[in-house]
Amino acid sequence: MNVSQKYTVGIPRALLYFKHSVLWETFFREIGCNVVLSPKTTKKLLDDGISYSIDESCLSSKVFMGHVNSLRGKVDYVFIPRIVSYGDKEITCTKFHALYDIVRNTFDDIKLLDYNLDVENGNKEYAGFYQLGLNFTKNPIKIRNAYRKAKNAQLIKDKKAEMEQKDLLENKDKLKILIVSHPYNIYDEFIGQPVVKYLKQLNTEPIYADLLDENIAINESKKISSDLYWSYNKHLIGAIEHYKNKIDGIIFLVTFPCGPDSLVTELCKRKIKDIPLISVVLDELQGEAGLRTRLESFVDIISMKKQDSIEFIKTGEM
Repeated sequence: MNVSQKYTVGIPRALLYFKHSVLWETFFREIGCNVVLSPKTTKKLLDDGISYSIDESCLSSKVFMGHVNSLRGKVDYVFIPRIVSYGDKEITCTKFHALYDIVRNTFDDIKLLDYNLDVENGNKEYAGFYQLGLNFTKNPIKIRNAYRKAKNAQLIKDKKAEMEQKDLLENKDKLKILIVSHPYNIYDEFIGQPVVKYLKQLNTEPIYADLLDENIAINESKKISSDLYWSYNKHLIGAIEHYKNKIDGIIFLVTFPCGPDSLVTELCKRKIKDIPLISVVLDELQGEAGLRTRLESFVDIISMKKQDSIEFIKTGEM
């Protein structure tokens, strides 16, 4: 490869992009590439993704395929990482294991870039980024510096978001609702953002489970389940345990038919008894009117519960 040429790398704005966006974008720019993101999710983009997916794929995976399709012919490479494990017994959902191969076998006209993160089997993050960087430069110092800068930028972004949320938790004027969902669902313009925006219209303060420090969350998760299999789900249920005394309600935001999320939601329903909770399952046929009605009813329930608690404190009677 001619290292003096500036290549354009496309990144699908879906799935783990919402977790690693700063890391990925900063690395490619520091290594000397232009970065192009796919557009925000729309109904058409989802429909395109459905046409390239098997019926059994979850909604989030179908959205991802639509984002990949939207980059065809617009970039030199499309970035599709393979993220399997972050450590011993820290495994991701199988869709992340197979993502690269699925895209490669679906779109034969796209040049792909990837890195393999599978710590349990000896494939660490830096080694994956080093191999990724070799596609654009043979200078090991440049690759190392690009990775360090990208990693630091992601850590700063994550810490800032966590601290800002900590301040929101002190707001006593609004009901605080913990949204337990993966970042690729919560922050997607088409999937999760309509839920977030409507909750804000109902004068509540959405709190995001994914923003809690991962080490704290995974440690806290053991209080709910000591043998949960999936890393991302450990993070989410750990946030429930961590924030349980500071929130008024919990919304599980799940995309159909996600197996891990369905199992974890059922686990939490059985173990969490003192906080109102609701499960919202989204698919490509989800109607907005029905969703709004459910959210309104849920907010009404937790409002009445909180008011009853306030009256009890004042009078000693329920």
